Amino acid sequence: MGLLTFSLNVTLDGCVDHQEGIADDETHAFFTRLMDESGAMLWGRLTYEMMEGYWPAVARGDEEAPPAMREWAVKLEAKPKYVVSSTRTEFPWTNSHHIAGDLRSGVQKLKDATPAGVLLGSGKLATELDRLNLIDEYKFLVHPGIAGHGPTLYQSGLASTRRLELVSATPLSNGAVAMHYRRVRG
Repeated sequence: MGLLTFSLNVTLDGCVDHQEGIADDETHAFFTRLMDESGAMLWGRLTYEMMEGYWPAVARGDEEAPPAMREWAVKLEAKPKYVVSSTRTEFPWTNSHHIAGDLRSGVQKLKDATPAGVLLGSGKLATELDRLNLIDEYKFLVHPGIAGHGPTLYQSGLASTRRLELVSATPLSNGAVAMHYRRVRG
């Protein structure tokens, strides 16, 4: 069984708005490395739709992009992508798959079938999966800024505090810090 790892960009005040992070080569290389280490991507419908509206065009070369962004796009094109949605059933982007029905069993089956692990990149979906105790690790890229607005991490709340164990903290030259935590079970 593979681990489910929640990974996202976040500002110091918890903002997870995708426009608030530093989008440079180092940041893209960080997320490309995380994607390379995982067996599949997992998103909610809104994140999937945001991603499918841009990254396939970058992978095809239809959009201008620096080399690090193009590398991410090409690798993302080939990576299995799983989408949780109760409102959409067609996912035409290459290697995209729908997870329908019971969320707990659908995601557990994905974890069981993906020994290299699953990389989760949707904030709202992460809240639901954390409520179901399915997230094993957290790899946040904490950006050196205070956004002063939302959406924020776990905005709709959890029933109880999640205790985490620090695995590593790695500063990037752009001022962001890659934080890796493992969930403490028990």
